[in-house]
Amino acid sequence: MEAVVKKFPEKTDGAPVARPSRAEAEAAVETLLRWIGEDPAREGLKETPKRVVKAYEELFAGYDEKPADVLGRTFEEVAGYNDVVLVRDIKFHTHCEHHMVPVIGRAHVAYLPDGRVLGLSKIARLVDLYARRLQTQEAMTAQVADALDRTLKPRGVAVILDAEHLCMSMRGIRSQGSSTFTATYRGSFADDAAQQDRILRLVGCGG
Repeated sequence: MEAVVKKFPEKTDGAPVARPSRAEAEAAVETLLRWIGEDPAREGLKETPKRVVKAYEELFAGYDEKPADVLGRTFEEVAGYNDVVLVRDIKFHTHCEHHMVPVIGRAHVAYLPDGRVLGLSKIARLVDLYARRLQTQEAMTAQVADALDRTLKPRGVAVILDAEHLCMSMRGIRSQGSSTFTATYRGSFADDAAQQDRILRLVGCGG
């Protein structure tokens, strides 16, 4: 079966990526099973390669979506509201690009409208889109902020991620219960320490 050539969104070099066939992906999982010392032919593992590939289709579905499509339409009828809009405690799970081990956390996304607002569920969908890709937490924080800034063009954007990296708790130093905090600010939030402190207090991270 021939490899499927698919252009993933937002590739840095713009070049198409050759996606292997499903059969090739399943064979790769079987190879890993053999490498760890398992027998792919035993009853409990016979269907594992197919299950893993099917699971990966869901876990990494973010490569097939575009932020502009997820964010969709905006609304201009805001009845004069011009203060911060904050969606906090958006639960997400992603996979670190270094070890492909889960990262589990919460995202807090805020923006200052400039005459237009989004449906609140769209922000959660944007976080989910980027979570369903291989990630570093720093990159994901910036990606969510940039996509919201680019699509909505608000006066300011703030994105905060607080997450546990299982690559730290399951392997390596095995630090249990530690979390990583990242924050980025765009527009009027970028140089306004008072606004940044306000956002941190609203999400429960401030003093």
